[in-house]
Amino acid sequence: MDLGFFSMNTDHSFPIDQLARELEERGFESLWVGEHSHIPVKRETPYPGGGELPDAYTRMADPFVSLMAAGAATENLKLGTGVCLILERDLIATAKTAATLDRLTNGRLVMGIGCGWNVEELRNHQPDLPFKKRYGAMRERVAALRELWTEDESSYHGDHVNFDALRCFPKPVQTPHPPIMLGNWGPTGIKHVVEYADEWGPVDSFFADPVAQVQEFRRQVEDAGRDPESIPITIFATAQPTIEKLASYRDAGAVRVVLATGHPGMHRADKALPFIDRYVEYIAELSDN
Repeated sequence: MDLGFFSMNTDHSFPIDQLARELEERGFESLWVGEHSHIPVKRETPYPGGGELPDAYTRMADPFVSLMAAGAATENLKLGTGVCLILERDLIATAKTAATLDRLTNGRLVMGIGCGWNVEELRNHQPDLPFKKRYGAMRERVAALRELWTEDESSYHGDHVNFDALRCFPKPVQTPHPPIMLGNWGPTGIKHVVEYADEWGPVDSFFADPVAQVQEFRRQVEDAGRDPESIPITIFATAQPTIEKLASYRDAGAVRVVLATGHPGMHRADKALPFIDRYVEYIAELSDN
């Protein structure tokens, strides 16, 4: 099992290119950044993590520009969106941006995708899309994204995505395309992961027992006729897991744990390096077993 690191990626964070170099030098496998184009000032949607929304969520930089800077500073570090809010972006432009990033970093992109939790944020981007229909809209966008990445002439006609035959280049380096990881949770969200995701990226704090949830997910995948081994699981850890906790995630079937997920302060320059240094000694132990 590999270890990755999540940065809130704000204007107060440890610079992303420097962070990427430090992670690669220490043996970390990946760097992850999230996305919020904005946070509405008047918001009724509760923060999924509980309590007040940390200020860092209002200050996130663009994930693809940031990961390009990280990729230019490294050679092998995988670069992940955790997650790209696919419903809040122009789809064709996003296909081109992500494919360009994948090409310029020699196939290191992991495309984490989600439909978001902030009703008001989505409404600002898509006022005609009811929040209750977000999962259906995401399904179409993922399907259309695959078309744009793999076909010389692609088209898509659905309820939420509609375009006639077009040519969109460049194509990603990875074949057939960068892995699409869904960060969904809840019964409906997990159903979508089981149906069409390449990978699954759950946040551990969203489940009372993450290990049991991973085991249940693998059973659902098998019941659906898919091989559980064909859907790698990345657990986004919100606390500071012990080696025993990390080992339990590995033994349950996770291939990667991303540390410091959503942490309000761990991405800052004075805290990021001390934090990752505490986990360096675990990297070899987790990968050897």
